[in-house]
Amino acid sequence: MTGPWLNSAAIAIGGLAGNAFGHHIPERLRAAMPFYAGLCSMGLGIVPIAKVQNVGAMVLAFLAGALAGELLQLEAGIERLVASKVKDAGNIVVPALLLFCVSGTGIFGALREGMTGDPSILIAKAFLDLITAAIFATQAGVAIAFIAIPQWTVQMSLAAGATFLLPLTTPAMVADFSAVGGMVMIATGFRICGIAKIPVANLLPAMVFAMPVSALWTRFV
Repeated sequence: MTGPWLNSAAIAIGGLAGNAFGHHIPERLRAAMPFYAGLCSMGLGIVPIAKVQNVGAMVLAFLAGALAGELLQLEAGIERLVASKVKDAGNIVVPALLLFCVSGTGIFGALREGMTGDPSILIAKAFLDLITAAIFATQAGVAIAFIAIPQWTVQMSLAAGATFLLPLTTPAMVADFSAVGGMVMIATGFRICGIAKIPVANLLPAMVFAMPVSALWTRFV
């Protein structure tokens, strides 16, 4: 599983580079690059959506997952947990932890590699995170580089667990799961761009619903 390794290495390198050379990065560039990274996240989300097998299942799973996440207030819970574990987390480290460790793109990419062996989502995310980590580190320092450790743990656990799901899936289920993940990636892009402060963590249950809803949709609709 190469994706988690590459993604974590990118965060570590970007964090160290941003801490060391951040004072050389123009303010205009620091402000612009997250927007471009968000656009890339949206582009990565469009590709799997285009390959959806059951549009109705995708929409139903996404809406059901969003409703569950909002009721459970997942993002607020994660923010409280991170703030309680990270001393002096401030306004930079907590968002960075959320972005790198529990973003829709990372979770979807790890699950996708575990089920299909395709690391392309995480490889693309590694390039985005390299730049984003460097920008965060110009403000938060070397602490950003150490986020690579929990990020690797989360992604490797998800990828390893997904391998056990593969024998239970069908190509249509995988395609619909990928499409739902693409929706989450687009939402992540909107948030990174600053267009809308979407609570992306609240959308993560949609990926849990995706395959069961796809299977039921194929059987009964």
